[in-house]
Amino acid sequence: MTVTTTSLVKAAGAAAAVAGGIFIAVQVNHPPHDAFTTETTQWVARSCAKMVMSVLALAGITGMYLRQHTRMGVLGLTGYLLFAVGYLSMFATQVIAAVVLPQLVDTQPGFVNDVVASAVGAVPEGDIGSVQLLFNVTGVGYMLGGLVFGIALVRSGVLARWAAALLAVSTVATASLAFLPEAFDRPMAVPEAIALIGLGVSLWRSTGSTPAVAPVRRTPVAESVAR
Repeated sequence: MTVTTTSLVKAAGAAAAVAGGIFIAVQVNHPPHDAFTTETTQWVARSCAKMVMSVLALAGITGMYLRQHTRMGVLGLTGYLLFAVGYLSMFATQVIAAVVLPQLVDTQPGFVNDVVASAVGAVPEGDIGSVQLLFNVTGVGYMLGGLVFGIALVRSGVLARWAAALLAVSTVATASLAFLPEAFDRPMAVPEAIALIGLGVSLWRSTGSTPAVAPVRRTPVAESVAR
């Protein structure tokens, strides 16, 4: 099978759309944090789903950037790198949630409770070490990266602008969850998921067209050579 640029772009678009679908699915009937214990099968299943979502989203935004990198400039590169760090960190946190925390429930329940509390924005009672740094990196990369990357996508004008604008607004808006009741956690994830789906579909469809290239202004020397 021959791998072409078109097929890779389409695969990235599909990955972004599927990531958005998974992001919505994991919010459905999500238990309250205080009733959502790490040793349950549901905890592990949802954490594994978020791991897959993170990988697919990373593949999706990589395809979006490569599809139009010449039009996105430094702003696009900065946004992409920040957003990629956010998703990579998110993947790492979900690995910890799915693999590490369930094994520590019986031996270090206090640490597990503190990690879960910190993950949802509460202040842990004890020291969770570098896990807190990982959460901070995830938050900054996700919110700031999503904002900058979304703005760069809007400016480039290659993919659906409404979805790019929604990505920028929805990612940075998650900062408000630190001041809102837990009931807002699930609904706030939906706009960003819709943005991923919209951008993924737009990326898939964009493979049939080539971004417009600004005309080159010829100098007198170039004119003479052309003749």
